[in-house]
Amino acid sequence: MKFLGYLVFSLLLFSCGNSSQDENTKYSDVSLNPNAAFFYPLSDSARFYVYRNLKNGLDEEFHRVYKVQDSQGSHIVVERYASDGRILEALNYNVDSLDLMDHMVVNGKKEKEQAILYKNRLFPFDLSQEVFFASKFRGLNDSTVILKEIVRKYNGKTTIEFEKKKLETLVFKDYVRLTNIDIYQRKEEERTGEETVYFSKGIGLTEWHSPSKSVHFKLEKILSQKQWVQLMQK
Repeated sequence: MKFLGYLVFSLLLFSCGNSSQDENTKYSDVSLNPNAAFFYPLSDSARFYVYRNLKNGLDEEFHRVYKVQDSQGSHIVVERYASDGRILEALNYNVDSLDLMDHMVVNGKKEKEQAILYKNRLFPFDLSQEVFFASKFRGLNDSTVILKEIVRKYNGKTTIEFEKKKLETLVFKDYVRLTNIDIYQRKEEERTGEETVYFSKGIGLTEWHSPSKSVHFKLEKILSQKQWVQLMQK
């Protein structure tokens, strides 16, 4: 029920944000990115991706994916939720290029805030080139900020089975760096890591794991908005 509360609030925000949708139907939903078939498909209603950690079956993550149209065109928004229903972040992709327009995070005070985007690419236009993401936001207290950086590199193709279908899949290697910066004490603490991520044709993100697979999330199911609300009400 706690998650349902988060969900209802989020749905209300979504409805308010689309009040002017009729004025923006002139914008195309066709992406110019040649790899768009491997990204999340556009849908007029929200869809919920349920991921489960294969190393800990009780550990889940939920992604809410939906389309928004406004004066800047068409967007795909991906909201990430923890297993207890806490929203973690939201990524707003421009449909045209699949570059990021906005990055929202929940800071150490559990407040939503818009991060500062320095590099805005997480999904490549050209598979032969690395893409770079860099975002800065508040840390655990007012004296710290966190800089999150991701370098994503294409690592070939594979096949993933989902709902008894074999899907062509792009594989990427991510090199992640998190830098915690104490502004007042002028100190920095850096953590680095790697992970492998998979984007499947017609679906989008289907899997990600650490090099040792000690953390290994895989897409379990995709629910419609109606199915999701019904599940949360049980």
